[in-house]
Amino acid sequence: MAVPRLPLLPLLLLAASGLRAAERSGRSSSAMEELATEKEAEESHRQDSVSLLTFILLLTLTILTIWLFKHRRVRFLHETGLAMIYGLIVGVILRYGTPSSSGHDKPFSCSQEDRPFTTLLVNVSGKFFEYTLKGEISPGKIHNVEQNDMLRKVTFDPEVFFNILLPPIIFHAGYSLKKRHFFRNLGSILAYAFLGTAVSCFIIGNLMYGVVKLMKLVGQLSDKFYYTDCLLFGAIISATDPVTVLAIFNELHADVDLYALLFGESVLNDAVAIVLSSSIVAYQPTGENTHAFDAAAFFKSVGVFLGIFSGSFMMGAVTGVVTALISKFTKLHCFPLLETALFFLMSWSTFLLAEACGFTGVVAVLFCGITQAHYTYNNLSVESRSRTKQLFEVLHFLAENFIFSYMGLALFTFQKHIFSPVFIIGAFIAIFLGRAAHIYPLSFLLNLGRRHKINWSFQHMMMFSGLRGAMAFALAIRDTATYSHQMMFSTTLLIVFFTVWIVGGGTTPMLSWLNIRVGVDPDQDPPPTNDSFQVLQGDGPDSARRNRTKQESAWLFRLWYSFDHNYLKPILTHSGPPLTTTLPSWCGLIARCLTSPQVYDNQEQLREEDSDFILNDGDLTVTYGDTTITANGSSGPHTATTSLDGRRTKSSSEEALERDLGAADHEVTSRGTRLVFPLEYNA
Repeated sequence: MAVPRLPLLPLLLLAASGLRAAERSGRSSSAMEELATEKEAEESHRQDSVSLLTFILLLTLTILTIWLFKHRRVRFLHETGLAMIYGLIVGVILRYGTPSSSGHDKPFSCSQEDRPFTTLLVNVSGKFFEYTLKGEISPGKIHNVEQNDMLRKVTFDPEVFFNILLPPIIFHAGYSLKKRHFFRNLGSILAYAFLGTAVSCFIIGNLMYGVVKLMKLVGQLSDKFYYTDCLLFGAIISATDPVTVLAIFNELHADVDLYALLFGESVLNDAVAIVLSSSIVAYQPTGENTHAFDAAAFFKSVGVFLGIFSGSFMMGAVTGVVTALISKFTKLHCFPLLETALFFLMSWSTFLLAEACGFTGVVAVLFCGITQAHYTYNNLSVESRSRTKQLFEVLHFLAENFIFSYMGLALFTFQKHIFSPVFIIGAFIAIFLGRAAHIYPLSFLLNLGRRHKINWSFQHMMMFSGLRGAMAFALAIRDTATYSHQMMFSTTLLIVFFTVWIVGGGTTPMLSWLNIRVGVDPDQDPPPTNDSFQVLQGDGPDSARRNRTKQESAWLFRLWYSFDHNYLKPILTHSGPPLTTTLPSWCGLIARCLTSPQVYDNQEQLREEDSDFILNDGDLTVTYGDTTITANGSSGPHTATTSLDGRRTKSSSEEALERDLGAADHEVTSRGTRLVFPLEYNA
């Protein structure tokens, strides 16, 4: 049977129309996909704006409430605790008050791969899409992944805390350091910060390892928790941040030495804690069991600790020195805006440079701040000095309150919390015991060599003031990929809440209960004791504290001071003695090139505050009425003279002075310095 033959032309027209329809359909589908993508991008941008606006409103509300608290003189709650409360409220609203907005997650199996990839390219219908690794999800929670896009937006990358929020906080601590009280207690501060933090870390780590073993026995441990994880938790939680206590001390004008001990310990303690945590992470024993004790790996970790800390210290100091040289040998002081901008960028880049080189940015930026305050600050114009102090003070305030607000938010928005009652209770007990083993034995040893003892009231207050804060939180949130780290983060968060609210709120009653003096001028020294004397410089109280500080400064600082005052200050700043007077004569050309002309013109006016830390006994003169005593036996223009070997010549005016004064006050003067101390005179 013959098949009818269809005309060829209609078939071709029909095929062409079908192809055009398919092409139009494809273009329409592609246009719809592009439109959907644009809408998703616009929605994502809107959510980003809302999340940032949320934190800005939190900070605004915190600032207004702080003003109200200060106006009403409310001290039971500090601004950081207030920021955490507001963060908790917003976290509850976001967690339970916003609907789920996406439900397109679908698990794919990649059984052939033995490790996760940080970036994954997925082929969907011929189009490639990029996905980044967020972290591991336990099998039991694979169908409970948070679908709320808003919660995902307010969960920041941990690197944001380290690279953006921490640098201004740490730099401000170094830049605003009060050298006088710091150097007076330098030896004790170093002991508490280095030795004390290490002791606390190992005590907490070992106690928590016992807690983990107990959890395993009672069946409350569902995954691996190694001894190195316990030590890491000890290093994290040993980072103290008594910001609440110090703020109350500052407001009440508590004892300056107690303030200096707590502040100095907290400043260096953060640096030691982060280097300790890096050293513990670097602990890698050889053999099959990578978490067992290995002597070689232990000493390697100690070497890593020393290398990281010293390298970070040098990097921060060198950056500060470079900034000082730039500000000294250029005319940037004629352009205060450029000067401030350069100062800001050099200081911040110290943190990033140290991190990029494998060191610790916290240590680097801390010592950069100290170096900038000691050298660069002297070279800045008056306007730039004010700008830099105010700039970093504002950044410090905003960054710190932002972190504490985020802590409150993270309690409800963080998706991988693991709360274990046994671990939490054990952590609180371990922290208490670790702090006690840190404070009391070290204080006993330090008192053996201190002129002014750390009394029991100070020790109890330091024990009470071991708050945990921004640094512990930042260290804990930096790595939450494993079961153990997630439990450590959740526990750290609760510990920060408790210490800021309870311990911070109890600071004022504790000061009263321990009879620690308050209402003291921070520049006023305690009255002299029998084995010391009050030091006054010139005729004013400012000179009193300088010479007393120089008498009581740590011996390490006194050794370093002469070199710094005679050589480093003249090279790096416009202050100090001219190098032409301190360097050998054959270095005359170099001395003239490195010495600033301002040193010759304004040597007296540019004399720095810490130039009085060291007292030369050879310059001492003692004045009693018409009697002058000099260290070398010479006498001034008085009718009666006395040398230090006891030889003395009386005058007629002395008898009149005895009748007027009875028990006289002797004056010791030293080139504008007056030392006043009581002595009994027996005729």
